[in-house]
Amino acid sequence: MPEFSVDGVGIAYEETGAGFPLIWAHEYAGSIDSWRSQVHYFSRRYRVVTYAARGYPPSDVPEDVARYSPEQAVDDLYQLMRHLGISSAHLGGLSMGGGTALRFGLTHPEMARSLIVASAGSGSDYPGRFREDQATRSEWLLREGVEALRTYPWGPTRLTLLRKDPSGWQEFIDQFQQHSPLGLALTSRGVQARRLPLYDYEPDLRKLAMPVLILLGDEDEPCINVGLFLKKTIPQAGLAMFPRSGHAINLEESDLFNRSVLDFLTSVQ
Repeated sequence: MPEFSVDGVGIAYEETGAGFPLIWAHEYAGSIDSWRSQVHYFSRRYRVVTYAARGYPPSDVPEDVARYSPEQAVDDLYQLMRHLGISSAHLGGLSMGGGTALRFGLTHPEMARSLIVASAGSGSDYPGRFREDQATRSEWLLREGVEALRTYPWGPTRLTLLRKDPSGWQEFIDQFQQHSPLGLALTSRGVQARRLPLYDYEPDLRKLAMPVLILLGDEDEPCINVGLFLKKTIPQAGLAMFPRSGHAINLEESDLFNRSVLDFLTSVQ
């Protein structure tokens, strides 16, 4: 897998297909492989780029928490585009990756043709508790490894995937267990715990000029209020709500997810 360096940190990526660039950023519990269905579907029409965030092998896992932050996540995406010679792209992400895509659009609007923001903003309704939870999670990971999060895949926003697709849920579990405990711990402490609630970006979101597609599962309780806020606040935002769906909607409802995104991209173009 090819990689490039951001201040000495190797970032692994893959690109498939040809056409206008479409870049996907994965969630906290996901990986570069989480986008397999989207790569197969969209590479028929687009130059699809996926990458592993720092802290997620095969990308490097820096050992200093100071090298992890929401701003650094945006810069890694920016440097990836520069490395690939991409001046403008459709940018999408799920959960943590959706927040990165949205912040990228605010920071580098000239490089974002459109944004796809899926299942983003958990913790925005209770930021203090969210930061405490992330600090606790980080401590557990450093002490016990990934096994410390053995109940994580059984959370209410994840069980919808198990009910619909037991095989796909097991693939998710297998990928999750291969994560670096140190990478997850420092991502929790450096990225997740340091990010601002999406509500805090309201003045800038009201000025966001590019089209934005917001995607939500109607059983993803931590993200519903903030998703509705984004729809009401961003001038060119559209919202698609997936019925009987939880957090990882790109895995749960990959066909509906892909068709919704393709309709959006077609309208943008």
